[in-house]
Amino acid sequence: MNSEILFYIIIGIILVNFLKDKILDALNAKHFNDAVPSELEDVYDEAEYKKSQNYKAINYRFGIWSSLFSLTLTLGFLLLDGFEYVDAIARSYSENPIIIALIFFGIIMLASDILSTPFSYYKTFVIEEQFGFNKTTKKTFILDKIKGLFMMALLGGSILALIVWFYQITGSQFWLYAWGIVIIFTVFMNMFYAKLIVPLFNKQTPLEEGELRDKISNYANSVGFNLDKIFVIDGSKRSTKANAYFSGFGSEKRVTLFDTLITDLDDEEIVSVLAHEVGHYKRKHIIFNLSASVLLTGFTLFILSIFISNPLLSNAIGVETPSFHAGLIAFGLLYSPISEITGLIMNYFSRKFEYEADDYAKTTYKAEPLISSLKKLSKNSLSNLTPHPAYVFMHYSHPTLLQRIKNLQQ
Repeated sequence: MNSEILFYIIIGIILVNFLKDKILDALNAKHFNDAVPSELEDVYDEAEYKKSQNYKAINYRFGIWSSLFSLTLTLGFLLLDGFEYVDAIARSYSENPIIIALIFFGIIMLASDILSTPFSYYKTFVIEEQFGFNKTTKKTFILDKIKGLFMMALLGGSILALIVWFYQITGSQFWLYAWGIVIIFTVFMNMFYAKLIVPLFNKQTPLEEGELRDKISNYANSVGFNLDKIFVIDGSKRSTKANAYFSGFGSEKRVTLFDTLITDLDDEEIVSVLAHEVGHYKRKHIIFNLSASVLLTGFTLFILSIFISNPLLSNAIGVETPSFHAGLIAFGLLYSPISEITGLIMNYFSRKFEYEADDYAKTTYKAEPLISSLKKLSKNSLSNLTPHPAYVFMHYSHPTLLQRIKNLQQ
């Protein structure tokens, strides 16, 4: 096999992925106007359902144009030797492989972010604004961009520099050291993300004393779950959509409720949502997901170590001087079918875990408030109540609302 054949394989993978996604999107769009199942008839009234259909249709069309732009940009970059051009710029500043890699990826990431910003802006300030979801100010939007780029440069750049350094000094064994760094980083972020990263973007405050906190504490005590860190995050700063999540381990475990969740749901419904999150912890789903992520990363790094030294990888994307950073780009493109398969497997387990967490909430608390909370959250986010099964299989990390309600009603 030569670099030209590998180049056309990469082009083929990109085109097949694009066509696959567009076919699934089209199949899903055909179900936008399906009749609502009888179990979900109380989610929307007629006017709200039309609004949700309109929201889905607009997002579908927006997705077509944004993905076409991304496809054109990617193919143009490959066909016009864009990676070779960026590599030449990076090499003009240094001969150090680490510095070259940082400049190379820095240029690509920054350019990608700049080019995608108009689409992000339109999505936020036109589509989300039109349907009453957006609460983000232009100042917040810009600050989020700056903070995001800073975090990417600091964290992503540090990890990349370490991986390239390990490659330089250990050769094909670099993957073991890189894997170790990723494990440490992953565990650290799971433990302290809410304490260190979230405050850069949102304000978190302890849930105030009162009836809701008492109900949450009583439930946690009833299932032997030590929970003294309950926080409220100002999600309404950016959107009207609601959420809740569990993070951390041991003394660092905490539950974070969006302020919009507290506004949208009553106390019993909030406790039922919390019971679902506790179910994930009690059923060891968090440990499973963390372990699976670490193992998949190790597997990917091992496969990378086998091929990264082959100059065909760099040459396949038009880069004449073989390097770790160019090979990493080519490997990422070639590895995407395997990532698709592992993603499907993880989505399967995620949907299974959602059922188990729902069952835990039903058993240790009540099914009815969880059902009503799911309906309210779906209504408030104009969710799709009739997705195509193939789209669900390929993309959903959660069962559909109908599937969850049927499970809870058993």
